[in-house]
Formats: sequence, structure tokens, C-alpha cells
Amino acid sequence: MKIVDVVCSKALTGFYFDDQRAIKKGADHDGFTYLGDPVTPGFQAIRQSGEAVSVMLVLEDGQIAYGDCAAVQYSGAGGRDPLFLAKDFIPVIEKEIKPRLVGRELDSFKTLAEEIDSMKDAKTGKSIHTALRYGVTQAILDAVAKSKHKLMCEVVAEEYGTTVSEKEIPIFTQSGDNRYENSDKMIIKGAQVLPHALINHVETKLGNDGGLLLEYITWLKNRVLQLRTSEEYQPVLHIDVYGTIGIAFNNDLDKMVDFFRKAEAAAAPLQLRIEGPMDMEEREKQMLALKELTARLHAEKIGVQVVADEWCNTFDDIKYFADNGAGDMLQIKTPDLGGINNIIESVIYCKKKGVGAYQGGTCNETDRSAQVCVHVAMATQPVQMLAKPGMGVDEGLMIVYNEMERILAVRKARQA
Repeated sequence: MKIVDVVCSKALTGFYFDDQRAIKKGADHDGFTYLGDPVTPGFQAIRQSGEAVSVMLVLEDGQIAYGDCAAVQYSGAGGRDPLFLAKDFIPVIEKEIKPRLVGRELDSFKTLAEEIDSMKDAKTGKSIHTALRYGVTQAILDAVAKSKHKLMCEVVAEEYGTTVSEKEIPIFTQSGDNRYENSDKMIIKGAQVLPHALINHVETKLGNDGGLLLEYITWLKNRVLQLRTSEEYQPVLHIDVYGTIGIAFNNDLDKMVDFFRKAEAAAAPLQLRIEGPMDMEEREKQMLALKELTARLHAEKIGVQVVADEWCNTFDDIKYFADNGAGDMLQIKTPDLGGINNIIESVIYCKKKGVGAYQGGTCNETDRSAQVCVHVAMATQPVQMLAKPGMGVDEGLMIVYNEMERILAVRKARQA
């Protein structure tokens, strides 16, 4: 089966592009947007509409495979590629990527994905934008699966020597700023990991001494115990703090460890994970800081798990952090990896190293990128995967959960 055409369309994502640097500097909310001027290059406002590009591969039998090129909410921050706008990148697909794909035989996802993922920009000599590599390789996986009459997860398992999961993978739901009402939604629907909480501002969300977050964790734990319908429901509490703990405590390790001890007590008996406790603004410093914090918490038998995010973006970054024990769990932020072949390799590598693999992503993705990521997760079996896109809980959880259940049901029916 060959590719006979490549068609692109502009798409909307499930959320927005946000200028993280401007927000961290204290930009004030104004309704659903922010006041002030953007700081990160490329942004026209601190919050602006999220965009994506749908890439459709037309096969010679008339089938159409597709994937969505999407970039993270906080584009241009933490060592990531710049803002991804459809008008700038559809021409790149049509002029540089399409000629490589038309006429190609769909006999191997891995081979073709690695070729696209290794493409360089003709002007700069650097890798093409991560969003391009992300979306095009999604479409390639779908195309190979259609040509072989298999599920996408089955293609991944076949080519990478893995096993498709026969059970549900825990789904991590994210609340956005509506961290109270949305937590209720998560608990009612039985989300296994929650609520993300978007703790990205010291004074208003963390508290200068961490007190606001401790109050929230206590409320959240009590809310789970109050609303659950079975004592067997004990979700993991996973809070993303966007480096604010480091800011509040001036990266003083003793003070941070003391805070983690208090946070563990507030969450008990539920497991607590803290993502991005500090942001050192540079990969090496970030790795060393997370390594030291993780080791210290282990030594003092504090059971809070540290999750790496910022500066752990590429497959090489993930290997570097995993090799050095910089975190109990690493977020594999799917759009940051470029080709989805790197997501596959990253989960496999984390499992090999005994580090928790969190197949994440961003609220700023699309329904399609989320669906394809479910297939990658089912084939590689990370500890958890993210409900996406959006911050409304119901929509992202629905998309990811339903795709996972379809996979389980179809494979079970085939085996019957």
C-alpha cells in the first residue's frame, strides 16, 4: 500500500497557547485571559488561541489516515520549540514533507517515522519543529495500521517487540484553574490519577510558605474520602507546581524537604506526586536539582514521588534524567518528543531503568493526537497516561478512556 497524496488543514486545539514566562512574572487574570504584555518571542498576547495542523495521508485504495501536529500550551518555555502557528507550517509540510511521503510504501512505521523525525530545516540545519514531527508520524502510524488492517497499538507492539495491554492504564486528569469543581468531576468519574491543579503562581496558589497548597491537598484528600462510593477507590494525587516550590523556598533543599514531609501527611493515606518542584532554567542544573531532591526524599523515607517535567523534553533528555535518577517518574510530554517513535522508545527506556513513565502531553492537543497516544500507551504500558485535550475534565477523559476501551473490546472480541 502506497501514499498517493498529502492534504493539510488548519485545526483548533483543545486549549490555548500561554506565555509561561509572563505568567510566572505575575501576570494578573482578567476573566479567562491575562493582563500585560507577552515576554516569550512569537506571542501576540499572554494567552492566545491554540492551533494545530491536521495532516491527512491519502492511500492508493482511497483510505485516509491522519494525525494532528500540535504543540504544548507553554510553547517556547523550558527549552521547547517556539510557538506553532498553522499559517507558518502548512507550507513547510507541503513543500518539504509531502515530497518525501508521496509514493512511499507503507511496510514499516518505524522506518518511515524515523526518517521524518530526523528531517532538518533547510535554512537552519536544525530539526524541523517538534509539532511537525509529532503530527506527521501519527498519520504514518495510522496509515501503516490501515494498510495492514491492524490497530495502531498492534503495529507498535509488532515493530518494537512489546505487548499490548489487556487491562486499563490509569488515566491522569487535569483540572486547570477550576481545581475544586473539576476535582469533584474526577472523583465522580473515578479518575485514577488527579487533579494536576495548575499551581503556577506562588502568592495565589502555592502560598509563600506553601500553606495554600497544603490546605488544598488536605481538602482534596478529604473530598475523595467524602465522595467516593467504595473504599477501594484510592486515586493518586498528582500536583503540578511549575517550579513554584523552588521559588517560594529559594531552592533551599532543607526547606523543600520539610515541605514535602508536610505534604505527604496532608495527602495520607493517598499517594502524592509532585511534578516540577523547581525550574532551574537549564537542563544540567535541573537534572542535578531533581536528582538531589529525589535522593534526599528517599533517604528520609518521605513517600512523595518527584515527577520531572521542565527541561526533560527530548528522548535524549529522558535518557539523561532516567540514567541519573532525577525523579521517581518522568513526564514524556508527547508533543515535545517530536516523532511518536520517540514516545515509544522513551517509555521502553524508562521501564528498563526502573523509572516511572508518565505518558503525558498537553491540554493544547487535539482529539486525534490524544487517540493516537492511547494506542502508543496501550502498546508500551506506561504507569499512567494523560487525559487530553482541554481543561474541562469530561472531554479529555472521554476521548482517552473511550479509545482505550475500544482497543480492549476489539482485541477481546478477536480472541473469543
